[in-house]
Amino acid sequence: MNRVLTLVAYIVFVAFLFSIATELRDFGEPVMDFMDKHFLDKGQEETGANNIVTSVVFDYRGFDTLGEATVLFAAVSGVIIVYRRLKK
Repeated sequence: MNRVLTLVAYIVFVAFLFSIATELRDFGEPVMDFMDKHFLDKGQEETGANNIVTSVVFDYRGFDTLGEATVLFAAVSGVIIVYRRLKK
């Protein structure tokens, strides 16, 4: 009975994922919106960076990148603290 229930749950889950994937419009095709055009047209003059990816990551989304770096630093610090306590 347990195997049948697991199999049914698995089939329902796979069908759910498949239905989500088929409902997405233009799945896998990039859509260029107005912000993309703005970054490509004005990115170098507004940020001074020759690389558009660098200008987006560090200039337009600087606070977001700083937040991600802070979370990464906190996670690494937490792992180091746990391993030091386990070592003792």
